Amino acid sequence: MSSSAMKNAVSHSRVPAGMIQPAIVGATGYSGYELARLLLRHSRMKSPLLLAREGAEQGAAYADYYPQLSGNGTHHLEPFSWQLLRARGVDVLFLATPHEVSRELGPEAAARGIRVIDLSGAWRLREPAHRAVYGFHNEADPEAMAFGATVVYGLPELHRAGIEEAAAVANPGCYATSCILGLAPLAASGLLDAAAGVICDCKSGVSGAGKEPTARTHFVEVADNFSAYSVFRHRHAGEIAEQLKLDDPALTFTPHLLPIPRGILSTIYVRLRSAVTEAEALSIYRQFYAEALFVRVFAPSRLPEVRFSAYTNFCDIGIAVAPDCRRLVVISCLDNLLKGAAGQAVQNMNLMFGFPEQEALA
Repeated sequence: MSSSAMKNAVSHSRVPAGMIQPAIVGATGYSGYELARLLLRHSRMKSPLLLAREGAEQGAAYADYYPQLSGNGTHHLEPFSWQLLRARGVDVLFLATPHEVSRELGPEAAARGIRVIDLSGAWRLREPAHRAVYGFHNEADPEAMAFGATVVYGLPELHRAGIEEAAAVANPGCYATSCILGLAPLAASGLLDAAAGVICDCKSGVSGAGKEPTARTHFVEVADNFSAYSVFRHRHAGEIAEQLKLDDPALTFTPHLLPIPRGILSTIYVRLRSAVTEAEALSIYRQFYAEALFVRVFAPSRLPEVRFSAYTNFCDIGIAVAPDCRRLVVISCLDNLLKGAAGQAVQNMNLMFGFPEQEALA
């Protein structure tokens, strides 16, 4: 199917007459749970359809996985099928799934007239060199390429107009969100001296690794420890480079694992093309995010901390300028499961359907 046909398969009437029917594939994961929790309290949503692709989950009570939602009615995990989605009149499909599953389901959903919000890395990247880190089996498939050309990168603070009209949105990575939002005002103002190098020193809570346990993420490995990983080969680096139009060698991105359940703190080091005072730099950030409901710019006297943005959809940003006025440090904090995943997905959905952006998030 051509990219124009993909777009036309989904109605672009953004404000529907009645309630919207959402569906979530991957509802038992951490991000899937946060999606279900948010959608259950959304005033324009029907109860979300919770879909399972694996036999062990199908038919199980959702409260068996997450008892904290047991007071919101009885919900069961239903077996995924396109027939079920059609019978229930699903309007928007959230994919909290592995990348390869999203590569399979995304184009098919769009062809069936269902809007897609994908939380995986399947459709975030434009450059083949950046996508190569995923090793997608259908990289050259014409249908995948046509669908990929229609997908909008779902960072509302940068791509609001595109998201509002999108048939499919690729939710950004959590690290990428923190770094891109932290750097975007400098890049847009022309102050960022990318040739001097950009260093993103980032730390995340363990939930960023997903719910499936690994030897690296078990409590015994994480508690009382702090470690770096995927140095020079993390999948989110391509997102940062593409969205900020950085040459790959200009970016040094190093993720670390914090012994906490959730949250991201990114410390970003840059050099500036011209000297600015702290007050001038702060003004640039505040003007850039003046209309952004979910970005809070902190004064240098109190820099962001993980605890301030935890359990919210805010990205908190603070800056400090060196005495020479040519070096700047950005601190960017967010909750990796909300602004870094499910909260941002709901924010994108609100824009796609013309709802108040803060609905179910504030």
